[in-house]
Amino acid sequence: MMRFRHLSYFVFIWIISVSCQQTEVIPRISLEEEQMLLGNPSGASSDVRNTNNYLITRPQFALSYSKSRGTPNWVSWHVSKDWLGNAPRQDNFRSDVTLPEGWYRVKASSYSGSGFDRGHNTPSADRTKTVEDNAATFLMTNMIPQAPKNNQETWANLEDYTRELVQAGQEVYVIMGSYGTGGTGSNGGTVNNIDEGRLTVPSRIWKVVVVLPEGNDDLSRINANTRVIAVNTPNTQSVRTDWASYRTTVDAIEKATGYDLLSAVPTDIQEVLESRVDKDPVR
Repeated sequence: MMRFRHLSYFVFIWIISVSCQQTEVIPRISLEEEQMLLGNPSGASSDVRNTNNYLITRPQFALSYSKSRGTPNWVSWHVSKDWLGNAPRQDNFRSDVTLPEGWYRVKASSYSGSGFDRGHNTPSADRTKTVEDNAATFLMTNMIPQAPKNNQETWANLEDYTRELVQAGQEVYVIMGSYGTGGTGSNGGTVNNIDEGRLTVPSRIWKVVVVLPEGNDDLSRINANTRVIAVNTPNTQSVRTDWASYRTTVDAIEKATGYDLLSAVPTDIQEVLESRVDKDPVR
């Protein structure tokens, strides 16, 4: 009987050992790292001397900020069901006091009378898990002067579609940005800047969306068949509301901006994904 007990004990230990060896250990990343999983498109850094490519990382999103333009160059974030909840829209537009000392801090009132919306990069509705998450999206470092029709119709439709994908069992990584000078708002005419020249009005607004089924270890799951949606729209009141008609390639956006998008993805996979225009039906 004693011999049988010893044998049972060793069999139990062996089973536990094998189970532990077969359990996949998935490394945890911080929320800040999650928002930049696809890479740092412009090589932004938090060095205060890097005034027009200054890196700001938050649990809710990451961005490259331009002091001279008064807007982000690009903003990067992740959306999964875990980020979506019932927190109400805060509407607490405010200056970003984390900007370096001496830098102009865009105010909530800086867009007043300009004919342009305070256009979110990371949308309010993408961050509804907590009040704190939603409030973060109303920092003025997350805003660009956006033509009202572009913001409220074209871009809103794309944002709604992105969240529909998430609710249907996908998760998405998004990079959005703007470039150029001169847009047309509700006051008419091309406007190059607002707020007494301290805010540049972009001429183009772009977005790249990488779509994955829900899962873990997301970067390793991106392959040559992964869906990538790239869109580039004019910042005008005459913009079409059908965002899908503005689909383009990541390569084209990179050529226009000088950025290296999806830089954390293996080069061979990048080459395939970035040269392809998304053709999937959107409704």
